[in-house]
Amino acid sequence: MRTKTLLLAAAFSAVGAATAMAQVYSVNAVGYVNTALKPGFNLIANPLDAGADNTVAKLFAGLNGDAFLYTYAPGTGFSVNQYDGEWSNPNQVLAPGQGFFLRVLNAQTVTFVGEVKQGNLSTPLAAGYNLVASQVPQAGKIQTDLGLVLANNEQVLTFNADTQKYTIYTYDDEWLPSEPTIAVGEGVWVRKGAAGSWTRTFSVNP
Repeated sequence: MRTKTLLLAAAFSAVGAATAMAQVYSVNAVGYVNTALKPGFNLIANPLDAGADNTVAKLFAGLNGDAFLYTYAPGTGFSVNQYDGEWSNPNQVLAPGQGFFLRVLNAQTVTFVGEVKQGNLSTPLAAGYNLVASQVPQAGKIQTDLGLVLANNEQVLTFNADTQKYTIYTYDDEWLPSEPTIAVGEGVWVRKGAAGSWTRTFSVNP
């Protein structure tokens, strides 16, 4: 996944080697993110806030071929939204911070357009499994760079669209086998022993 940014007032400058975010001298940062989809299941997220346009009909207009969107709610399970030229639920909202599976037949690229979320950001995490993502379009290590703090024996599961397989990372005073690195617009499973939240304060301004 590659981030490209359109700015109203100034150009982005790099924050660090491990991050795909940057700083601007403006109140709002507006941009776009191109997300490559592989045939099969893709565990992704909407990395930008498009406001009223955070609906599947707006986010995924003009997909190439049929598609299935799978969202997950703790205590409820999966919901499925089908695309065959139009969505069965076109008004379904996909906000930043929510991970989801998008299953497609053909390799293609979708483009997310919107604002970078800023301020005090919090994604609730229930006990058990949560399908979530970073609320900001930033790549890096999930704790060190993206601020997810877990207790011992809690886990993060990432999904590889090329192999269609999971990798499991467990926190036990340290990350095993290593701290997971997340791409821009990538969704993950977070398994919690008790309810909590993924909380961080973020700003693109210096």
